Amino acid sequence: MTTLSEVDSAGLARIYDELTDGRRRHLRVAELVGAAGDDFPGLVPSRAAVDAERQLLQKDKSGLEIDQGRFVSRVLADRAAGLHLLYAMSLPTAEALARRQQFERSGSVDLGPVRVDRHGTVGTVTVQNLAVLNAEDEQSVAALEVAVDLVLLDPRIEVGVLRGAPATHPKHAGRRILGSGINLTSLYQGRISLVEFMVERELGALTKMYRGHGVRPEESPAEPGVEKPWIAALEGFAIGGACQWLLVVDHVVAEHGSYFNLPANKEGIIPGCAALRLPRRIGDRLARQAILFDRTFPVDEPEGRAAVDQVVEPDAVPAALERTAAALTSVGMTALLGNRRTLRAAAEPLDQFRTYMSVYARQQAHCLHSPGLIANLERNWDAANR
Repeated sequence: MTTLSEVDSAGLARIYDELTDGRRRHLRVAELVGAAGDDFPGLVPSRAAVDAERQLLQKDKSGLEIDQGRFVSRVLADRAAGLHLLYAMSLPTAEALARRQQFERSGSVDLGPVRVDRHGTVGTVTVQNLAVLNAEDEQSVAALEVAVDLVLLDPRIEVGVLRGAPATHPKHAGRRILGSGINLTSLYQGRISLVEFMVERELGALTKMYRGHGVRPEESPAEPGVEKPWIAALEGFAIGGACQWLLVVDHVVAEHGSYFNLPANKEGIIPGCAALRLPRRIGDRLARQAILFDRTFPVDEPEGRAAVDQVVEPDAVPAALERTAAALTSVGMTALLGNRRTLRAAAEPLDQFRTYMSVYARQQAHCLHSPGLIANLERNWDAANR
């Protein structure tokens, strides 16, 4: 039985090669840590042990996921293994491949908390986790990735649009809302995992919006993967994870009166890749205020305006989305995607993202199992009584 701390860098690379059959198999993160736990006892917890602990409240867990986070962190820190893992995570999910023909035939797929519809050359992904104001949980994150996959897979679609469905909550009934962040009750109840939610969310749906399918480093001689531009509609509010969606799209249409914020520090977690991407939008000092001090940014104020591209009246959002989609594709997809790739190479090279995610996987694992997380949720969310 070998522990992770006893494995050096070369040994970790050999373990990764064995788990992936010489890198001929493309395992998602959950599959990778599960196989590591079963095939290398002591390296990371077994699947059975982690599954058993997931039945507990977050405050009652022993922290088995911390070793999973450390393992994923070290895989990502190794350039060859890390790039292989990023590529594996950027491939279409099995569910998307199974639903591909249905979507291409009917133009619509309802995935529960998310649906996707094709209208001409536009693929609209609608978040409809309505019972919780479009808060994110493991089911909605998985559905979002499938929806993004379907947009990327359909050759008739040229532009993806991300939008919230009209709310059914009495306080916001009929009003479209982009998202209210992570489902804090699920987090308190132990139903938000490090791997399937925290890590695969970043390497799955969000990476696919930002980089597409089949991601490779900028200097790779291989042909680039399939990607498409994305537009988001900020209606109502974009809290936490929904705010992070805004940072991976190419254009944001916001309605007057809407706002965004990142209350993750108050909740006791790290807000995904916001620390990597938000400073590019609003500057370092304002990003620190957002992440460390829960500052809210109304889009009608100059600081909030810096993170969006258009601010329009609520009834003008659909027309603005249509105009933006037409403008994006008017010059042809070759130039559009070429410019998208060069902008991304300048702003966030794949190795920079890989290194960030290596740090994130380890630090988020510790945050999830810190006493402060539960204290923050009990103080700020009253999660025990929800």
